[in-house]
Amino acid sequence: MCPDCGEPLAIVEFEGVEVDLCLECHGTWLDSGELELLAERAGAEAGAIRGALDSTRPIRRDRRRCPRCRRRMEVVPLEAESPIEIDRCRRAHGLWLDRGEMERIVASFQGGADAGVVRFFTEVFRNELNPSGKES
Repeated sequence: MCPDCGEPLAIVEFEGVEVDLCLECHGTWLDSGELELLAERAGAEAGAIRGALDSTRPIRRDRRRCPRCRRRMEVVPLEAESPIEIDRCRRAHGLWLDRGEMERIVASFQGGADAGVVRFFTEVFRNELNPSGKES
């Protein structure tokens, strides 16, 4: 279930990595290690992202709960070109990214927007929200 709005999460695959997407609020749940895999496939430096996450102390507990263990997650600032606050499971099950945060993270760590990741999420949401494929 979505930690933000409570709707069921849909599993989609991108370049061999399964991610859980909320079709209602457009957030993304990434199991541990999946952010690095996606960043790597997008050409970003995965080690830099992991290092930034590992060295970050939480700034507060969040109201959102981990979809795996149901414990309250913590909010951590990810120092990038522009700071991004993401939700992290305190038991290291994964990360919750609000709409648009994935693209901002990848863009920050590679020095420019990544068309592949942006295109993937755009296509997923367009197809799920508009199954006929017609532009709205």
